[in-house]
Amino acid sequence: MDAVDRRGTATQSAGMAAQQGRPASPLRALEEALGMHLTAEEAADAVATDGTYYLEQVTIAEASEDECEYEEIPDDNFSIPEGEEDLTKAMQMAQEQVTDTQILEQKIVLPSKPVGPEAIEDFLCNFLIRMGMTRTLDCFQSEWLKLHYASYEPTIRVLLEKHQTLLKQKMLTSLQRDRAAEQRRERERRGEKQEASTPIYALTGQAQGFEPTTSAFQVNALSTAPPQITGFRATGRHKGLEHSYQVPICRVVSGYKKESAPEGRTQKALPEAREQTKWKRDMKDNAKDSEFPTYKQQNPNPYLCEGKYGPAKFDYKLNTILRLHELPVSCIRMHPREDILISCGEDHVWKKVGVPGGNVLFTGTGHTDWLSSCCFHPSGNKLATSSGDTTVKLWDMSKGNCILTFEGHKQAVWSCTWHSCDDIVASSSLDNTSKIWDVNSGRCKCTLYGHTESVNSIEFCLSSNTLLTGSTDKSLSIWDARTGKCEQSLYGHMHSINDATFTPRGHIIASCDSCGVIKLWDFRKLLPIVSIDVGPSPGNEVNFDQSGQVLAQASGSGIIHLLDLKSGKIHKLVGHENEVHTVVFSQRGESLFSGDSDGTVRIWS
Repeated sequence: MDAVDRRGTATQSAGMAAQQGRPASPLRALEEALGMHLTAEEAADAVATDGTYYLEQVTIAEASEDECEYEEIPDDNFSIPEGEEDLTKAMQMAQEQVTDTQILEQKIVLPSKPVGPEAIEDFLCNFLIRMGMTRTLDCFQSEWLKLHYASYEPTIRVLLEKHQTLLKQKMLTSLQRDRAAEQRRERERRGEKQEASTPIYALTGQAQGFEPTTSAFQVNALSTAPPQITGFRATGRHKGLEHSYQVPICRVVSGYKKESAPEGRTQKALPEAREQTKWKRDMKDNAKDSEFPTYKQQNPNPYLCEGKYGPAKFDYKLNTILRLHELPVSCIRMHPREDILISCGEDHVWKKVGVPGGNVLFTGTGHTDWLSSCCFHPSGNKLATSSGDTTVKLWDMSKGNCILTFEGHKQAVWSCTWHSCDDIVASSSLDNTSKIWDVNSGRCKCTLYGHTESVNSIEFCLSSNTLLTGSTDKSLSIWDARTGKCEQSLYGHMHSINDATFTPRGHIIASCDSCGVIKLWDFRKLLPIVSIDVGPSPGNEVNFDQSGQVLAQASGSGIIHLLDLKSGKIHKLVGHENEVHTVVFSQRGESLFSGDSDGTVRIWS
């Protein structure tokens, strides 16, 4: 830019010289361009020595490709832009630079984090464990907890009190809900009775309105002489057939219903109330219906009394893999007396398999959709299966044919169970209801209403009229099968309940939910005992061994969890590559059978 400016200046000087009438020599132009003031003698010497000077226009490109290397000088962070030179700003920026330099030179020492007592606790615990000083370890841990966690005791006490208060509120809410439901049913019965009696009262009023006319007809008929009888009627009279005049009588028909009468409020809501009334009325009229027995035996399991069970077994090893189904295995059940296994699959069939050989003895076909569950008759000669085709079927185990089909559910049936009296079957469905079926009459004895979502499991307590159901609404319900009423509801799960079962003695309930939480409940006190989280994979099924000492859970993670009820320890069986849908013990507990989502059944011994 300087060369261009100076060149422009030289050009202007040459022009001015030309205007003034004096020659614009190149030397003069060069002198003015370079800012030099030479005398005449110095200029003559320069011309004589170096020759004549000429000005040449040169364009300098931004990116020069010559061999010279140029160094780019960065702008100083504290330089003042051109055209904004100000001494005050320059001094202020210099002062800020000095301040920043002083701050950077300062050495800031952060306080070190105090070392907690955890390292001391770990060291002492490890030392006592290594030395085998268990009692000293217990004393140390108790004293240590009291010393360091004493401040949390008020908070823990408040939380426990809140927990107890919530449990009491839930129990009171359940009782209030049951009481309100009973009051609602009573109001509905009264409303239905009033609606049924309204047409009768209306017709009675109409009949009373016709009564004066009827009386007048009677008086006229008695006062007038009887007409002369001719023809066939006369012949009949001659033969001794007397004729009498009869006054027409108005009969009140109980089935009469006004067309303009609007449908009552109770006829639109809660159809279960009518269902309850209907099955009670039908039970009185149908002589084929089975009756629920009255149990007096306190310990119905004979093997428990004899004490034939040995110590609990947890060291199961994978022995055999049987490929029985093309689709996932949904349920496995053991025959109550023989070494026979029933496997149900989502390929619409169930199979009767001999164990431990694994030979298929029979294949049951008849369902039109996937099978969800099965249950043996207490004697083992019949089998009940439930399916996604909304039906429950009964099978003769000796011939393998279907002997009875129960239809009545509106959606898929999830589970089924036999009553110990052998004439009653119960089922649970996706339609939020459970049903009790009579085998002798082949009809539904009762429909259980109460759950607000799908009922996923159902089971009779052994030698009892008590039913246990588990639902997607996160609750367990205990029903009296004789009356069809919910006696108690248990709350505590935070997720959908997939399965629930009784111990062989019937005093403990085990349940599992869709997040892998197992809960044990005291059936006598109707209170939770313990909650164990083996999630996050869902727990698909839980089953006790015949001794009631071990609980097995089939997990969606492909692991079988075995819970020791005495010690509380959890043992794991690893051998499945996919999700485990079902697990069951053999009669004596020496073997374990599990069903996989790949259609295989695994035998553990």
